[in-house]
Amino acid sequence: MEENKPEDFKRELGLLDGTMLVVGSMIGSGIFIVSSDMVRQLGSAGWLIAMWVLTGVITVIAAVSYGELSAMFPKAGGQYVYIKEAYGKLVGFLYGWSFFAVIQTGTIAAVGVAFAKFSAYLYAPLSDKNILYEIGSFKLNAAQVLSIITIIFLSYINSRGVKNSKILQTVLTLIKIVSLAGLIIFGFMAAKAEVWDANWTNAWASQSFNVETGNWLPISGMALISAISAALVGSLFSSGAWEGVTFIAGEIKNPKRNVGLSLFLGTVIVCVIYVLANLMYLAVVPMQGIATAESDRVAVVASQYIFGPIGTFLIAVMIMISTFACNNGMIMAGARVYYTMAQDGLFFKKAAQLNKASVPAWSIWVQCLWASVLCLTGKYGDLLDFVVIVVLIFYMLTILGIFILRRKLPNVERPYRAFGYPFLPGFYIVVSTAICIALLVVKTSTCGWGVLIMLAGIPIYYLTKAKE
Repeated sequence: MEENKPEDFKRELGLLDGTMLVVGSMIGSGIFIVSSDMVRQLGSAGWLIAMWVLTGVITVIAAVSYGELSAMFPKAGGQYVYIKEAYGKLVGFLYGWSFFAVIQTGTIAAVGVAFAKFSAYLYAPLSDKNILYEIGSFKLNAAQVLSIITIIFLSYINSRGVKNSKILQTVLTLIKIVSLAGLIIFGFMAAKAEVWDANWTNAWASQSFNVETGNWLPISGMALISAISAALVGSLFSSGAWEGVTFIAGEIKNPKRNVGLSLFLGTVIVCVIYVLANLMYLAVVPMQGIATAESDRVAVVASQYIFGPIGTFLIAVMIMISTFACNNGMIMAGARVYYTMAQDGLFFKKAAQLNKASVPAWSIWVQCLWASVLCLTGKYGDLLDFVVIVVLIFYMLTILGIFILRRKLPNVERPYRAFGYPFLPGFYIVVSTAICIALLVVKTSTCGWGVLIMLAGIPIYYLTKAKE
């Protein structure tokens, strides 16, 4: 039976390492950027904070619900394993296909380019405006090259063993938490009562910002639902990737306890930081300033208010550390999914092998290659829009899997049971379904493509199965 397959992974990661992987993978560049577009969509302090609180609540509910599954199946592959056990190989493959084609590699590419873009603050030639090579409509810029170099470098570190990448992850994530906490604290110290009061006047007056005219237009009804859906894309994307720790369960000490606890502690830490960061933006930057931040870099605008001209430099360094740690965590975690899929005959056979350092190096390098290709397409921003709905669908299916597995496998040991079952997991499923439907209606052109990419895995599954 599959359950009895020997695992050659070394269990070298403790609770702190697991929690730091959750925090490090969640906090990338989003919290420094997405609030600007969220304010343009909804135009008020109350709605902005409400979106972050809603995102935080459903993220923590999802994480504590995953605790039951992680304790039942404490092995490499995480979410892929849970989906396969609940729904069978086809849906498991669809998840793995979407994960490799878009979700993990697309996010690694985008985070890599975010690292490069902010590096350009320190050294201008690294900018995406610096075109190095041009052939036809294809343009290779310095930011793309740097992003690929960082992805290759982090893939190399991860291929050398989990110990090096774990130390890098923990150190960078602790620096990230301390620097974000510092930004929030200094922000509140520099807060201006008149800015705070102005931002909270008419806190629930929903309005959208017209970029061309610079005017605010009141919205309600379907326009408000559309704006909420669009705003949630930013906060949900910024709050994703927490499930990465489930992928490396085979390398975590006492996984039945530590995976679930890492999920809970990591998501709570990040969601609290995110809400506080947005309250700090509202205390320092006028609403108009948040909406019109250059390239949506609201954290840069806030840091200029707080620290003066040196603020830009401080934020650039902070985001470089943040995105570097984020990608390290995602590269480490993602490769374990392909490894487990390959063991089930659903991915390249070589991906099922571990190297001398007991890590799936081949999986790491094939992930590196595809993420690098996505860096070159220049369409990673679109891919992220496609990704959000696919990520939500699989989060939802996984949590629905708790209900299915309680009926399907009633006698399997459950060292931890989903908190608030069936009400909280049920609440998550209802809210996520509503968000997915709204996204499909109001963002058909992007989210529709995301669903199509996912469904394209069905013929691929049957074609590859026929060759077995």
